[in-house]
Amino acid sequence: MKILVAGATGVIGRSLLPILVREGHEVIGMTRNEASKSLISKLGASPLVADALERESMTHALREARPEVVIHQLTSLSNFNFEDNNRIRTIGTRNLVDASQAVGVRRMIAQSISWTYEPGDHPAKEEEPLDLEAPQPRKTTVDGVLALEQAAAEMPEYVILRYGMLYGPGTWFDRNGLMAEKVRHKELKATEGVTSFLHVEDAAQTAVAALEWPTGPVNVVDDEPAPGTEWLPFYAAAIGAPAPEVQEGSSRGERGAANAKARKDYGWKPLYPTWREGFPASLQT
Repeated sequence: MKILVAGATGVIGRSLLPILVREGHEVIGMTRNEASKSLISKLGASPLVADALERESMTHALREARPEVVIHQLTSLSNFNFEDNNRIRTIGTRNLVDASQAVGVRRMIAQSISWTYEPGDHPAKEEEPLDLEAPQPRKTTVDGVLALEQAAAEMPEYVILRYGMLYGPGTWFDRNGLMAEKVRHKELKATEGVTSFLHVEDAAQTAVAALEWPTGPVNVVDDEPAPGTEWLPFYAAAIGAPAPEVQEGSSRGERGAANAKARKDYGWKPLYPTWREGFPASLQT
């Protein structure tokens, strides 16, 4: 198929492009930076420069590319800027969907997240509602996710990948990433809040598998949602950092997510079934 990957040079995009190329697809990698064109070419795709936040730019790009499928991996998280990322989710997704519909794209695979469900005492399943009553600042994130998912759902065919917290090369949890630095300086406390993780390689592999999945949302998380009192000391030890301090309680919505739909219904098999395997593998020196 002819596939356009929006966000081609992000942490998932860099792993995703070579997989799609190996599968025999014609791949177009979209970036807003001219300097990233050479990287996209090295990864085997055709570079296309466009800014998702500019409607005319997106319309022109999609008319030029004429893809059969669009894979939406747009984010703006490298600098921990949630405001910019929210604009990508709302304005960027709106522009991408409208431009895709204008040129007859039938299918979209869209990156979402799995930690915006309403509060509960068990890992969330896909049919459970998002946390629409959340207070600020969480409400901004939930509203951004809602806008992204509602826009993507306007496509004739769509799969919304509700990814777990990403770790692995190039992420915040990389050995030299933002979270690693916070843990080394004991700025993160181990709480009872539950997190579902996902290795970035599994995120990329899943975007390819989703080309054949049914329409709708699906949690793409590993097999072991875990409280911070379990995963954070394990992660700290893996990077040679001091053990974190323990703090009672959790933040709203920290419940993790269930992957039964992906595992049992779709036959998904992650490379790293749990963070217990994935952390050491991705943090080797």
